[in-house]
Amino acid sequence: MANRDERASNLRAWTSDLLSQSKARVAADAWLYFAVAVYSMFGVALLFAYGRADLMSVELYFGQWTYLFLLFMPLLAIAFDYIWILMRFESKRSLALRRAFSPRRLAHLFSGMALLMALMIFQSTFTSIKNLLPIIRGGFHYDRQLADIDALLSFGPDLWNVTPTAAHAAVVKLVDWNYSGLWFLICFGMLFFVATSPRAASIRVRYITMFMLVWVVCGNILAGVVISAGPVFYGAVTGDGHRFAELMTFLTSPDGPKTAEMFQGYLWSLHAHGTSGLGSGISAFPSVHVGLIALNAFFAMEVSRRLGIIAFCYTAFVMASSVYLGWHYAVDGYASLLVVGASHFALRWFMERGPESVGDALQGTVATA
Repeated sequence: MANRDERASNLRAWTSDLLSQSKARVAADAWLYFAVAVYSMFGVALLFAYGRADLMSVELYFGQWTYLFLLFMPLLAIAFDYIWILMRFESKRSLALRRAFSPRRLAHLFSGMALLMALMIFQSTFTSIKNLLPIIRGGFHYDRQLADIDALLSFGPDLWNVTPTAAHAAVVKLVDWNYSGLWFLICFGMLFFVATSPRAASIRVRYITMFMLVWVVCGNILAGVVISAGPVFYGAVTGDGHRFAELMTFLTSPDGPKTAEMFQGYLWSLHAHGTSGLGSGISAFPSVHVGLIALNAFFAMEVSRRLGIIAFCYTAFVMASSVYLGWHYAVDGYASLLVVGASHFALRWFMERGPESVGDALQGTVATA
């Protein structure tokens, strides 16, 4: 009887600790929830102002994000923790298991999953605004200028014409798989880790703020100002089908990048029909693909110089792949790298100022609102 009472008491204490720590974690993320709410309200207002409420995309992301961040990745993280304990610990496995599934660890996991669901709304708002940009601007206006800049930077011919040709099928498959698959796993796997792991608590708010800034600044604001479609859609938006004819021949050839070709066709179909879809919206400048992987490279450099060098080499590979596959002009990647780098160091400077930091001030604003 005494043991049963003791177990019940321990369970109540454990549950109370879990709830208390989860509440503290959610409170620490107040600024992020506030930013998502403001951005989402702005997006909805913009859609209604232009009479395109049909472009709202929340339902498109609900199934994907709930499966990815509420089921697949949490189960993967738990399985990884358990396997790590079995491999690394022997006599202290019980203690290691208690630490792995402690209130602190689970509070980070559950509060992170809640935050990721808020980011689902953020991501759907981003897609809605991105779909609206060509309507607001009346088409794509800067492809010729961006292509001319690339030609200037490559000392004459368009940059596509001086990149290595797709002579080997394995190279094409590697580039295509990396750009469409591995990139996604790295960027969104890192997002899940930072949102849910106690080991990333010190950078959690700063990292996710930067994550949102990349989408908003690169993917909405600058994409709207310098609105462009990219080399693969150059002929469709300018009427000049000759300039990137060689690129189009490569992309549609039997040995071309199948995933890129499929997704490019999918995006143009949605754009042509004026509808919204998962990941829809066309814009080239600047590259969000490069921006997100560069974001991770800058944070990797904070962990170690060697890891940072590897991460920036991978960023260069993604940048080259974006040109190789026809998604972007080279200048799109250069611009993203500059914007993300400047934002990264500026935000770190602001948030390291102590009690007077912008992050603390904004969280105080949320608390008193």
